[in-house]
Amino acid sequence: MPLISHIRALDGPILVTGASGFIGANLFKMIAAQRRDVFACVQREKGWRLAEVDDAQIVAADLNDAVAAKNLIASLAPKTVFDCVAYGAYSFEEDPARIHKTNVQSLVEFVQGLSATPLSAYVHAGSSSEYGLNSAGPKEEDACEPNSHYAVSKVNAAAFLHYMGKFRNFPAVNLRLYSVYGPLEDTSRLIPTLVRRASQGELPPFVDPDTSRDFLYVTDACAAFIMAAAKMQPDLYGESFNIASGRKTTIAELAQVARTTFGIAQEPRFGEMEARKWDLADWYGDPAKAQTLLGWEASTDLATGLRATAGWVSTLSEEEFATGTKRNFLNRRRSISAIIACYKDEQAIPHMYRRLTETFQRLKIDYEIIFVNDCSPDDSARVIQEISAQDSRVIGISHSRNFGSQMAFRSGMELSTKQGVVLLDGDLQDPPELIEQFYPHWEQGHDVVYGRRVKREMPWHWGLLYKLFYRVFAAFSYIRIPLDAGDFSLIDRRVVGWMLNSPERDLFMRGIRAYVGFRQVGVDYVRPERMFGRSTNNLLKNIDWAKRGIFSFSNTPLTMLTAAGVVLLGLSFLASVVTILLKIFMPDIAPRGVTTLLLAVIGFGSLNVFAIGIVGEYVAKIMTEVKQRPRLIRAALIRNGQSTDMLPDGRTSR
Repeated sequence: MPLISHIRALDGPILVTGASGFIGANLFKMIAAQRRDVFACVQREKGWRLAEVDDAQIVAADLNDAVAAKNLIASLAPKTVFDCVAYGAYSFEEDPARIHKTNVQSLVEFVQGLSATPLSAYVHAGSSSEYGLNSAGPKEEDACEPNSHYAVSKVNAAAFLHYMGKFRNFPAVNLRLYSVYGPLEDTSRLIPTLVRRASQGELPPFVDPDTSRDFLYVTDACAAFIMAAAKMQPDLYGESFNIASGRKTTIAELAQVARTTFGIAQEPRFGEMEARKWDLADWYGDPAKAQTLLGWEASTDLATGLRATAGWVSTLSEEEFATGTKRNFLNRRRSISAIIACYKDEQAIPHMYRRLTETFQRLKIDYEIIFVNDCSPDDSARVIQEISAQDSRVIGISHSRNFGSQMAFRSGMELSTKQGVVLLDGDLQDPPELIEQFYPHWEQGHDVVYGRRVKREMPWHWGLLYKLFYRVFAAFSYIRIPLDAGDFSLIDRRVVGWMLNSPERDLFMRGIRAYVGFRQVGVDYVRPERMFGRSTNNLLKNIDWAKRGIFSFSNTPLTMLTAAGVVLLGLSFLASVVTILLKIFMPDIAPRGVTTLLLAVIGFGSLNVFAIGIVGEYVAKIMTEVKQRPRLIRAALIRNGQSTDMLPDGRTSR
């Protein structure tokens, strides 16, 4: 069956992780040429290898972050996963903790998350380094003798996948890749360096001429991934396969092929290049198992592969080759999740969607729009579902009851997958167009960019009360709170992570945002009136907002009570002394009668009741936290026009 048929037969959606890397980028592009339901997962930036790829197919998620990995699985629900994430394959990637975290611990967490979904195939990019010292044509069942942290981590990953496949019925295979080369490879490596120098009529220095490798062209390696997924069946679960050409090629033979292919007269210089500390003299593979069970074998000979690689290298300028990047890649392109808290906003939601879409398209960045329907009594859920049916970038979350805008924001932040989030109220009082002013500050290195309401289109007395609240709140708070700053803000992903680590249930988002710190800056704007309907805020709700902010981020009320108690105790003692002295020396003018006593009792009694009320507010907040009830309950997830019920563990019911 032709490879294209195998690609079309894969169950979608398809996810390629580590897609900004050499193999991941080639694999993604091969599949994307035939399918639109394939997504490239990158850690932060999509990178130069994916510069021309439609942002709609790019997903930003750091798989070393368990929350981000869980959210990626929940939001995308992939059926086929090609996992090309790895760290430690290059000589400059030397951090042992990061090697084992990335290649083992994060893989375990990711696979555990995938195992709870209806997955069709998981194909993992293993490494021939797993064999270590046993590197001369080993079979898959031969012993592994790892000789580096990277090799140890890959052996552990393969063992875990074997367990998951054989004992947990998880549809996974591990591909032990040999020396893959080709277009998009890191330009500092042997083959790109060789063909670059060959195009100039010369050869680079080489290591020992008898050192051997098993060179595999990248399209052949990608074909192995696709065929492994297409032919996935229970007998293959947990198996490892050598993905190699099966040809032992010495460095002397490589040099001779290059001389013949590119017509180079220069004699090669051997022994002038230092080998990597984990390199071995003979390093080649036996692909018989892959040929038998997967029907795969390498089809590109070395000369053809070198010519194809040379064609790609010829497109790079000297600067691009030296830096390993394409000049036309825009480092500024980043991704944003817009999170909109919706309550009685049925009419405003389509306008919010249109204005956000136009704003992000003007910025030319990747984005997703998450509408959080906080159990609105109107038809908001239906409107969100209709929009999501037309635009796959739109996601809807429906809550089981009204948890408030703060928890609506948290709900969206937990499921967001982009590099930053923008928080907006659904009533359009937060103008989406202001994001264009937020964005440059984020690009310049600010982690939080918040909107500062210099003026509100509302009756003057309400505006005065709002300004008074922010100033009292700032004066009382034990952290620096920006004046006139609401929830409307652009927040970097790492700040979002710290905010989500804040465990409180009585959440005050703008206070938490200030508490976590990082580089923050404000952008002034005039807050307009609500476009549709009447505001859901009133005097009692605003008082509740004030209490929430002050009691969450200030001990001043308790301190004031303590100070008042000390002062009144002193005054009481002084009054007692004065009264006694007057009784003795000036009985005619000494206080007497029930009026004085009544006023004193009322005054101190009122103060006691007020003090108990203040303490009660703090105790009530403590009770809310210690009960450990769910912060929020998602009733349904809306995606691609379909509303799916959510289970308590965060999975969907399908």
